[in-house]
Amino acid sequence: MHFSIPETEVRSGENGSTYVAYNIHVNGVLHCRVRYSQLLGLHEQIKKEYGNNVVPAFPPKKIFTLTPAEVEQRREQLEKYMQAVRQDPTLGSSEMFNSFLRKAQQETQQIPTEEVQLEVQLSNGQKVRVNILTSDQTEDVLEAVATKLDLPDELVGYFSLFLVQEGADGGYTFVRKLQEFELPYVSITSLHSPDFHIVLRKSYWDTAYDSDVMDNRVGLNLLYSQTASDIERGWILVNKDQHRQLKSLQEKGSKKEFIRLAQTLKYYGYIKFDPCITDFPEKGCHVIVSAGNNELNFHVKLPNEQMKEGSFKVTRMRCWRVTSSQVPVANGSANPCSSAKCEVKLELAFEYLMSKDRLQWLTITSQQAIMMSICLQSMVDELMVKKSGGSIKKMQKKRLNGALHRSDSNQAVKSPPLLDSPDPNREQVVKLSTKLTSVSLRGISASSSNNDISGNDFHGNYAFEGIGDDDL
Repeated sequence: MHFSIPETEVRSGENGSTYVAYNIHVNGVLHCRVRYSQLLGLHEQIKKEYGNNVVPAFPPKKIFTLTPAEVEQRREQLEKYMQAVRQDPTLGSSEMFNSFLRKAQQETQQIPTEEVQLEVQLSNGQKVRVNILTSDQTEDVLEAVATKLDLPDELVGYFSLFLVQEGADGGYTFVRKLQEFELPYVSITSLHSPDFHIVLRKSYWDTAYDSDVMDNRVGLNLLYSQTASDIERGWILVNKDQHRQLKSLQEKGSKKEFIRLAQTLKYYGYIKFDPCITDFPEKGCHVIVSAGNNELNFHVKLPNEQMKEGSFKVTRMRCWRVTSSQVPVANGSANPCSSAKCEVKLELAFEYLMSKDRLQWLTITSQQAIMMSICLQSMVDELMVKKSGGSIKKMQKKRLNGALHRSDSNQAVKSPPLLDSPDPNREQVVKLSTKLTSVSLRGISASSSNNDISGNDFHGNYAFEGIGDDDL
């Protein structure tokens, strides 16, 4: 998830006074508005619970009213603070931090806590309506859907809720996987558009887990409908002979055999993203990116109209980053960005081991860059859990005294700690694997653009350490 505070606004208080509100955005979309005092309260709570050594620096109080320049300075400091807390493996996943964001989201949208009916779609478009509270978090809603479908508790962790946008052609654009710090009802309602839906979909990548799901009637039906839908959307490649075989199995009602055949097809289990731009193999190339099978697959259209295909394995990505910036909307004006004339530009860049001792940065410019990053992280998490002898069943969250805790097997999968960058002009970066000692880390300096709103969000890759010489 990509946190930023790109803007502030002056709002009126209850007694007629005014105050500065800091707008916290997630993935370039407003999540909540908070006052400095609210963030200070969160900071004091975190400090009390985790100690001064863990908590990042927080901008100090001011006695007098802030000047516009001081407000801007505080905005930048609070943005860095929120990013640092979110990136910390302990603080960023803490119930204290997540509950703060959920409460702030609900207060910002001014939605009272009450019973409502929420519509969740299955992959085939079937609608499931569940009765929930507006204040129910993502896990609560997922459990409610599972209960409505009669999906066993032990299979709930195999599925997740995704926010998608439906296009005019009926195609789906994956916006993000719903997170623990948000309230699904509030998230979908605040978009004020019928084009957005919450969709239930499997959340794992390793097709070996399909067997666990197919052993249950409800799990089998969910996996079958997702597979059939992906084939219909063209996400899974099928030739005429395979299409005939699949149709025959459908007519017979042979769902397991249908899935088994689909598992042998190209792009089974992949998520396909909207067309975007990449700088590989050269700048400005149009590309369709798909994520699956522990890789990002590129289908690139070169400037000479030639089509090329290639895959980039997650185990050969040393790290990746997501950046966002505000860019003027093309309207013939050269004026700097204003809130009414700007759009958020998102980029995913990853450092890839092209050959032994040669690393290269590749960049994808896409509004789905965050979703791509989430896919990469979940692939790494799954690989590391499997490597440690764990399983996806042990990755499920469990409720204990109102708080969420992960099982021991998943606690071993943590993001690398943050290190102070030797360059004061750069944001903090994540410690990277030292596997290739002959290749130096090439940091990326912060953007010099006045439109930069976020700095660099680095993700180190522990799965990179699993590369041996034989893999190169």
